[in-house]
Amino acid sequence: MEERARHHLKWPEPERMEQIKSELETACRLPNCCGAIGATHIIMTLPAVESSDDWCDQESNYSMFLQGVVDHERRFLDIVTGWPGSMTMSRLLKFSGFFKLCEVGKRLNGPVKMSAERAEIREFIVGDCAYPLLPWLMTPYEGKGLSASMASFNAAHKAAVSLASRALSQLKGSWRILHKVMWRPDKHKLPSIILVCCLLHNIIIDCGDELHSDVALSDHHDPGYKEQKPARGFSWTNFEREHIKPFALL
Repeated sequence: MEERARHHLKWPEPERMEQIKSELETACRLPNCCGAIGATHIIMTLPAVESSDDWCDQESNYSMFLQGVVDHERRFLDIVTGWPGSMTMSRLLKFSGFFKLCEVGKRLNGPVKMSAERAEIREFIVGDCAYPLLPWLMTPYEGKGLSASMASFNAAHKAAVSLASRALSQLKGSWRILHKVMWRPDKHKLPSIILVCCLLHNIIIDCGDELHSDVALSDHHDPGYKEQKPARGFSWTNFEREHIKPFALL
């Protein structure tokens, strides 16, 4: 599966990306948005001889992280796994190949759009407040007393971000090996298991198939986990946000 089905999980070519952006703009009112990012914990039980605080997350579970970027159909466009669940989501992003490619301009580097106010809108993805605000990653406004335009942006942003959480819920609901506690898995094989489940998830979408109605999906892919905040050095004020956001919501 890893070798023969990898074409089902790849970063879109420019023509395909334009279709994704068009669909997301229609559905979520976010021009030039290329997808949503999210992460989940794959819980496992380690033998006592292998137990390590590195793999112990904030809920005292031994777990491995899965980070995914999804499109409007909840198809995985990029995944990162193999990192310990003790990491924060912002730190996981920073150590990913996806982050490095975006930072050097090899991803999310497509055509720039112009807003009605003549502001440049570069390609970007959306993530919740666990992620840092970056020129190519938009997070929601935080705090009380938000203006009408801020609240409008947050509503559109929430609709787009929900695609990632729904994709991860569907992944765990479809392939139950990822939803329950894995009993003493080989940490070297677990990333392959996760990858294959993501490939199967995409194959279902690519074939136009649907999940059986009896498949139960959890309301949240990480029940019991508290909302994370970006690590120190990844915090932005709303004033700083205004100078980095690529557009004002139309």
